[in-house]
Amino acid sequence: MKANRQEPAMNERSEPTTGATEPLVGSRMDRRMDSATEAFVAHRSLLFTVAYEMLGSAADAEDVLQETWLRWMKVDLEQVRDQRAFLVRITTRRSLDRLRTMNRRKEDYVGSWLPEPLLTAPDVAEDVELAESVSMALMIVLETLSPTERAVFVLREAFGFSHDEIAAAVGKSPAAVRQIAHRAREHVDARRPRQEVAPNQVRAVLASFQRAYETRDLQGLLDVLAPQVVLISDGGGVKQASPRPITGAEKVARFIVGGLGKAGVVLTSEHTVVNGNPALVLRVNGEIDGVIAVDVEDARIAGLYYVRNPEKLTRIGSETPLTLRSTR
Repeated sequence: MKANRQEPAMNERSEPTTGATEPLVGSRMDRRMDSATEAFVAHRSLLFTVAYEMLGSAADAEDVLQETWLRWMKVDLEQVRDQRAFLVRITTRRSLDRLRTMNRRKEDYVGSWLPEPLLTAPDVAEDVELAESVSMALMIVLETLSPTERAVFVLREAFGFSHDEIAAAVGKSPAAVRQIAHRAREHVDARRPRQEVAPNQVRAVLASFQRAYETRDLQGLLDVLAPQVVLISDGGGVKQASPRPITGAEKVARFIVGGLGKAGVVLTSEHTVVNGNPALVLRVNGEIDGVIAVDVEDARIAGLYYVRNPEKLTRIGSETPLTLRSTR
């Protein structure tokens, strides 16, 4: 992800209060409400994307947006020089608070934790920067950062904010933010996928994988899996899943074939776009069973991410708008 867009400065140093010297009444109140609502709606998809990239959970991101809206409605807009920047700051601070709470929840989570997959529109896949920033592979890497590192990395690398702007959002000095950004980037670069693979290549690999598991073709799976492939499955303690990552093509292939061997089960799958990247939706007897996202390197699957937790599959039925830019 490259921070190469010029965006308005995030230069408010504090969240101003209403600052009103007299009650807002009648048409003045209506105009203020209309203006505040218009601004929030214009930036809503951007704010959701910020919160989702920081949290990896659409449900928590929606809660953050609700908290942002409630805070925004108390702000005196005449004191806000940059509405977009101010809204991003509120969203970032609320996301940081929630991320720390989520990290405590994850300590009690049953099995491996994966980000919540989102069904996304084709235009997300066409935006290379956006598709990379919300890819399952990168979102999993972001889970290894501290809350502040994650916020700084997301705001800097995905959304292109300056160090000064980020400092105002996370409550650090610009010098500290610069160090955090450098450390986080090194950490992510050491763990993120090594190659950029075109969507059509990923779809071709997924098609080979699909044919192999639908026919229980063990050799076909071995042919499409990288020797050191890693499978992470998330059942949330509700659906069966491996309690820890499985590494190695043969172990992963046998786990997949063994898991598909249940009598009386009709398994189907379909290609889709999840988090801006090609993926598969699996159905058992016509009902959604899970989502498979992949990381492809050298025409083979190096990372296999299978989300089965029903609570994380609610966004597969309809597209979720994501963007790195506001509508105005």
